[in-house]
Amino acid sequence: APVGEIQEHGGDFNRHRIGSAELRAMDMLNEETYQKLRLASECHRQVRSWAQSFIKPGIKLADMCELIENKNRELVGEAGLQAGIGFPTGCSLDHVAAHYTPNAGDDTRLEADNVMKIDFGTQIDGRIIDCAWTVSFDPKWDKLLEASREGTEAGIKAAGIDVRLCDIGEAIQEVVESYEVEINGKLEPVKPIRNLSGHTITPYNIHGGVGGKSVPLVKNGDNTKMEEGEMFAIEVFTSVLGRGYVVEDMECSHYYRNPYAAHTPIRLPASRKLLGHINKTFGMLPFCRRWLERDDGGSFTANQNNGKQTRYLGALKNLCDLDILTPNPPLVDIKGSYTAQFEHTFILRPSCKEVLSRGDDY
Repeated sequence: APVGEIQEHGGDFNRHRIGSAELRAMDMLNEETYQKLRLASECHRQVRSWAQSFIKPGIKLADMCELIENKNRELVGEAGLQAGIGFPTGCSLDHVAAHYTPNAGDDTRLEADNVMKIDFGTQIDGRIIDCAWTVSFDPKWDKLLEASREGTEAGIKAAGIDVRLCDIGEAIQEVVESYEVEINGKLEPVKPIRNLSGHTITPYNIHGGVGGKSVPLVKNGDNTKMEEGEMFAIEVFTSVLGRGYVVEDMECSHYYRNPYAAHTPIRLPASRKLLGHINKTFGMLPFCRRWLERDDGGSFTANQNNGKQTRYLGALKNLCDLDILTPNPPLVDIKGSYTAQFEHTFILRPSCKEVLSRGDDY
């Protein structure tokens, strides 16, 4: 698989790294991991390139997600926990910033004036590539999208070994807040969504699991530093006509195993059965309701065609109440606002930064 985009580490104190033969030799020790990440990235590029050809106004979001996910399974060579989808396909619209995917019976269609964030992941051996872009058809949103894309680029450029997270947030904020969008003849400021963030990614843990780090989208007081070998997803969410702040709302579709969960006895047989299915099919990876209702229950490798879960909502709620599962409801700014997102995954190699998910598109 092709190597990602190579960038120097941010910070003058890192200038020696890119030319150091010793550090390049250290890179070689991790070549096997890099290869898995590059392969997962190449799958992501091919899936999204194909998806960009058919995402048009009028498409039913549930159908779009199915197409993306099935192509993802096909190209990555779905093999249960060994290889497959990294997390559910987000297709959040307008004021909804993240964590929306259709549940069964949701017939929402894409409209010409929507601003849709498409966020999907691939994984090989638990090495997850998390990468997103925004689709819009009305040129009036171009600056909103550009603010997000350029904010993400600024964050990636600033990132590096021993760089403080707050400094990356400051670089992102400065770029995003320089943008305005003209709406009905009035210039409206673009805001970063201040309570969303980028994050570390560790094997099978999309948000870095216990001890994960967050990359802020604004200047905050977090002096935590990035470290050699860490993998990050930097995602910049921008908002116009909103507060630049999200809250949970609407019906939940995304769930994942709580990495902090204590060992809790489960009384209900239906809950034990559902958790057994989740452990076998998804492990710690996030999943959505739609997948539980597939004939393969989310993985043909794990379950063949007898994985379909029926009448499972009570058990799902019970596992959430027991804190064994964490529900991830959609995150929304105020109604009438519009939000955009771009995201890339990169790894801090000893000698350089490799932007794994970079493509010709973004």
